[in-house]
Amino acid sequence: MQYNEMHTENIADPAALKQAILEQKAARDTLIVAHTYQSPEVLEIADITGDSFALSKAARDVPHSRVLMCGVRFMAETVKILSPQKQVILSHSQAGCPMAEQLDPEAVRRYRQEHPNHAVCAYVNTTAQLKALADVCVTSSSAVRIVRQIPQTDILFIPDRNLGAYVQQMVPEKRLHFMTGFCPVHNAVTPAQIEAAKAAHPGAKVAIHPECPPQTVALADMAGSTKEIIDYALGIDEDVIFVTEKGVCDELSLKYPHRGFYQLEPSLLVCHDMKKTTLQQVYAALTGQGGEEIFLDEELMQQARGSIEAMLRYGG
Repeated sequence: MQYNEMHTENIADPAALKQAILEQKAARDTLIVAHTYQSPEVLEIADITGDSFALSKAARDVPHSRVLMCGVRFMAETVKILSPQKQVILSHSQAGCPMAEQLDPEAVRRYRQEHPNHAVCAYVNTTAQLKALADVCVTSSSAVRIVRQIPQTDILFIPDRNLGAYVQQMVPEKRLHFMTGFCPVHNAVTPAQIEAAKAAHPGAKVAIHPECPPQTVALADMAGSTKEIIDYALGIDEDVIFVTEKGVCDELSLKYPHRGFYQLEPSLLVCHDMKKTTLQQVYAALTGQGGEEIFLDEELMQQARGSIEAMLRYGG
């Protein structure tokens, strides 16, 4: 059910709005989870923050009967897949992920029919329909480790061809195959932008997300998931240039104002779908005046859960 057209009570004072959210989530037995790319004010009122799959696992392991996902649709779907008995609300019904929604499930189904001996490996940043067609899911932090363990040599890696290229480089003994898919935000990064940032901040280390094109990843000092980038930045003394969605640098700069943290192309590296959620919308979703409850077919959830459980068996 979508509530976006209904009237939402307006609480103009930010402090009062935050307090109202805290009261409502307690009264309604609701866990608020927020992806790292959310705005700082949304992260502040969340119970748990982090990468998408980590949020899904955390939501599964708490007793709350309701989960409010401040993120995008595929993340809320993954929460529902892992916690089918819980009510799962997406904070903004129009918050989607272009990469997760790029591939046609029918194309993947045809590929499976035409290549019965190939495995299908799905990045967790996919729709429930694509997860249901995969043998195993991976996160950006577990992709190399899991692909190395898949028994088949030939693997269709969906949907992100850039992350897939990074995995192929790290696991040359496998043959990865790709369809057309990428994150529009990360895919826009160019080598020239990285070189310019290095020149502007001599001595700074470059931390990049492997959703960026291979020629840009090759210029970085480290490549990894959002959490791995954060851990890297906090584990060294040098300045850091962040080549990922600006929410990471924004949050770390607030927490560690004395550090030399620099965002590559802050006007470019913005996930606008992630930024759709505001505090007012969080309040509306909590109180049944906004957001969207996630409903998935039981058979679809069971099939999608199979690829996630395979990831967990492989140590993802």
